[in-house]
Amino acid sequence: MIPELGQIALLIALALSVIQVVFPLVGAHRGNTSWMMLAIPAARLQLLFVAIAFALLTYSFLVHDFSVRYVAEHSNTRLPTQYLFSAVWGGHEGSLLLWALTLSAWTGAVTWFSRSIPLPMISRVLAVLGIVAIGFLLFMLMTSNPFDRLAVPPPDGRDLNPLLQDFGLIVHPPMLYMGYVGF
Repeated sequence: MIPELGQIALLIALALSVIQVVFPLVGAHRGNTSWMMLAIPAARLQLLFVAIAFALLTYSFLVHDFSVRYVAEHSNTRLPTQYLFSAVWGGHEGSLLLWALTLSAWTGAVTWFSRSIPLPMISRVLAVLGIVAIGFLLFMLMTSNPFDRLAVPPPDGRDLNPLLQDFGLIVHPPMLYMGYVGF
């Protein structure tokens, strides 16, 4: 049930990204203030739903839900808790989810800290960020879904790549993504 909720959260985030792009761009073109204003709640809700998906994937790791293919491939029951947490972004699918979360966080920051920018400009900026989010979310959902299920879950997962079992790699990817995505 938890992975399905994560999948639904990603689908809702994708739908919100589409709203974040279409209505504000059309609104900016036509001078429709109410459509431009939709960019702000859409971006904030997108952040909320991507964060929910990330939290649900993290929970799947912490409870050793090996019915989730990504969890089974990147953790096991003997992995210390700090590495269970970092295993969330220890592979391709989780890394994309972390990237989408970081992008959503920066987009949310734009909505909170750019009140002095004229509405047509901010709606266009949020629309462009929404286009990027659509790309990441579509790619993740179609080709690299972190919530894919296994028909027969293994009794114990594999293991996190031993190269990633270092404290520096617990903090390095989130810090790196904050810089890359923020740039």
